[in-house]
Amino acid sequence: MSIKEVAEEVITRYILRKSLEDWIDFVERDVVIVGAGPAGLSAAKYLAQAGFKTLLIERKLSFGGGIGGGGMLFHKVIIESPADEIIREIKCHYEEVENGIYIVDSAELIAKLASAAIDAGAKILLGVTVDDVVYRHGEYGGQIVGVVLQWTAVTMSGLHVDPLAIRCKAVVDATGHDAEVLAIVSRKIPELGLEIKGEKSMWTSEGERQILYSTGMVAPGLYVAGMAVAALKQTPRMGPIFGSMLLSGRKVAEEIISRLRTS
Repeated sequence: MSIKEVAEEVITRYILRKSLEDWIDFVERDVVIVGAGPAGLSAAKYLAQAGFKTLLIERKLSFGGGIGGGGMLFHKVIIESPADEIIREIKCHYEEVENGIYIVDSAELIAKLASAAIDAGAKILLGVTVDDVVYRHGEYGGQIVGVVLQWTAVTMSGLHVDPLAIRCKAVVDATGHDAEVLAIVSRKIPELGLEIKGEKSMWTSEGERQILYSTGMVAPGLYVAGMAVAALKQTPRMGPIFGSMLLSGRKVAEEIISRLRTS
């Protein structure tokens, strides 16, 4: 068996051409989700499934967020009901260890969540950082209408390179403990009144409950899901249990779908 010869310039040409075709399409999206952890991947799945042009941005070169670390680097995580509905939807193998308590393999959960989001039509960009938001202030108040992007490698290098912007109807901060988008908005748009207080100490059941309860819109055009909720609302952390993360992603997707369909 002989392998086809491919010239170096051919590789470069097609990578650039097809990448730029995608980026031109990315310039206007219905929803931009920032952070490809459990909440972000879940939200992307449900938004894309509903027919919305969804872009998921991740600053690292991999997705999964906190799932990958399992519990103290052990390769299992816990999911509790009713989040088992989601792991069944994505065909993730699980074991019910007690009534309503399920254990899953962390790598499989990442892979199945990402695959479900991509299969639904979501686009995922790795190695891209949100540097700022696009904000408009009008007669009826201010609104977030887009995100400003930069390559993560550029931000890490400390070089001054001007970023590019993407227009969208909704932005979701699903960046986890650091609440990166909310932190930008808190610093740059103080009139929106967002303050990042940071999460409280561990209380698993209360943390799971409060994360889900507080998921949703926090300013016009800006939504929060997953552990970014804890950073904003100062709710307890919960450790390697991910039911509320998956449900938070689904909940924020449902709220955005409802708002965009009625706007």
